[in-house]
Amino acid sequence: MDYKKYIVEKLNVEGMSKEELYDLIALPPNTEMGDYALPCFKLAKLLRKSPVMIAEDLKNSIMSDTTITSDKVLAEVSAVNGYLNFKINKDGFVRATLDKILNEKEKFGASNAGEGKTICIDYSSINIAKPFHIGHLSTTVLGGALYRIFNYLGYKAVGINHLGDYGTQFGKLISAYKRWGDKETIEKGGIRALNELYVKFHQEAEVHPEYDDEARAYFKKIEQGDEECLALFHWFKELTLKDVQKIYDMLDIRFDSYAGESFYSDKMQPIVDELKEKGLLIESRGAQVVDLEEYGMSPCIILKSDGSSLYATRDMAAATYRKNTYDFDKCLYVVAYQQNLHFKQFFKVLELMGKDWAKDLVHVAYGMVSLEEGTMSTRKGNVVFLEDVINKCIEKAYKIIDEKNPDLENKRDVAQKVGVGAVIFGALYNNKIKDIVFSYDKVLNFDGETSVYVQYTCARANSVLQKGGVVTAYEIPELTAEEIELVKALATFPETVSAAAEKYEPSYVARFAVDVAQKFNKFYFNCKILAAEDEKTKNFRLALTNATLQALKNAFALLGIGVPDKM
Repeated sequence: MDYKKYIVEKLNVEGMSKEELYDLIALPPNTEMGDYALPCFKLAKLLRKSPVMIAEDLKNSIMSDTTITSDKVLAEVSAVNGYLNFKINKDGFVRATLDKILNEKEKFGASNAGEGKTICIDYSSINIAKPFHIGHLSTTVLGGALYRIFNYLGYKAVGINHLGDYGTQFGKLISAYKRWGDKETIEKGGIRALNELYVKFHQEAEVHPEYDDEARAYFKKIEQGDEECLALFHWFKELTLKDVQKIYDMLDIRFDSYAGESFYSDKMQPIVDELKEKGLLIESRGAQVVDLEEYGMSPCIILKSDGSSLYATRDMAAATYRKNTYDFDKCLYVVAYQQNLHFKQFFKVLELMGKDWAKDLVHVAYGMVSLEEGTMSTRKGNVVFLEDVINKCIEKAYKIIDEKNPDLENKRDVAQKVGVGAVIFGALYNNKIKDIVFSYDKVLNFDGETSVYVQYTCARANSVLQKGGVVTAYEIPELTAEEIELVKALATFPETVSAAAEKYEPSYVARFAVDVAQKFNKFYFNCKILAAEDEKTKNFRLALTNATLQALKNAFALLGIGVPDKM
């Protein structure tokens, strides 16, 4: 049951819709006051009364309803210091929550709210022939989580890997390959071998600046369709995608489109032509730009002085193609906050072109990820490959598991789930806009707010169910505070998933998992489950354990994290 909706149906506030009232209903910090509360302070101006008087009037209105005395949902309504507090009938609430979880199973938290709507999500967007490094972690797992969340809510999510496969770096690679490379070494070394060539080119170009001219010439040949250069370009791309697919498989990341920058090379001219027709293009130092000074932004460069395109041109072509192809309701760009200006600029240009769907473009900005060792540079070669970070986490997880439970079966499989989960959770637990300094010790802490803690909780719940049996039929005994708090936490999952989608914040789901795990462990230590005082209590607690395990699995599935049966 949606208890907030139930409460709102009993409220009548002149000048305020049910939807607005729904958004005002909150969870009190002190559960002694109630399970839900309506702060009446925002109603004071509208109703021209004090919040205290409004709360009292609303309480009297509800209490005068003859049905309240036989209400099986609301147990108590009170007005305290401008708050209208509601206490839920605990037995009815607990049964409704557990039954919903145990009946819906992996669909608990899902909905059809997005039915008939399409969400395009541009994420990961790796660069061909460049390292898939730690800096790509956030965009990849954040985008992957949003993709799953929106699908879970009934939307048609379209995952797009907007590959960086266009630009002079390919001319540099061809130049480097022809000078220092050989096919066997590159085939064997893959993206790392290509990266070594890229680094070497930049080192040598400092001494031989003419190499840069050669690189530009090679890229021009790619654009002109030169057979040899195109063949090398496609080979570099094939090698890169083969290598990165291993990482995507580990992180459970999927895409529906790999249309990268080169895909739009023949789709930019119509954008430029339309900008000219609408009088939006002006010349500035030889370049063609759209003046955005009126909107507090620097000019958006469309064409450089040599006539070549920029990111903005290609992104406008891509956005137009996506609208025409998918007719999206929203198109999300999961890109670091350093690109804030770029997105504001090209969104505004599309708006000035009269594209009414420009309002549906959303930059989902996130903070940077770095290791404790410091920053990186692809050109200088001091990068940290994401694959190395994941493998190091898996190895560390294996050592911990081997020490704690040396007889555990499938230790390698468990270590894989734990290690990969730690990397994903480490990037998703905090608010997305925060910068993250990645620490192996922190993400693999069994006692902290980590994925390992949640996974261990799941293994504990699974062990209880293996010994006591999976129970779905139960009666409700006299409830303890720990049981009520755990059920209240479980009941928030559908609302949490919806909020995560609305705010583009998978961290809500991650925090739900930690909160539920903490409350389950408190219940586990304070309430006997298998040795309960009677069969009725035992069965109820087994059903509660079963529901908790299901909810945690659902949450972690949305984040792309596996849950081992044993640890």
